[in-house]
Amino acid sequence: MMLKKLYAGLCVVGFVIPYLLLTLFVMENGFDDLGLSIQSLFVNGASAMLTADLLISSLVFWVWLFYEGGRLGMKHLWAYVAANLLVGLSLALPLFLYYRAAALEGREMRYA
Repeated sequence: MMLKKLYAGLCVVGFVIPYLLLTLFVMENGFDDLGLSIQSLFVNGASAMLTADLLISSLVFWVWLFYEGGRLGMKHLWAYVAANLLVGLSLALPLFLYYRAAALEGREMRYA
């Protein structure tokens, strides 16, 4: 139960901080130049490394998401992919972990 509260809090943080940073970027640069946004992801080696790491981590999360979610009989797994694409892994992962914990609690209740 306590772990679910932690995951719920991390969902809030994982939503608020990325969108706050995106809002600051858009306020400074506008939303018209998609090329600038893409270019900014690879502006130097450090940002390219972080971008590559996040893309690979997201892919690994998707593989695990469909495996683990399917194993537990969780529904609407596409919603976690959508959260990953629309906000980021910082929301999608704790959101999935929250509902995974709920699914595991449900399984424990059935076998008790």
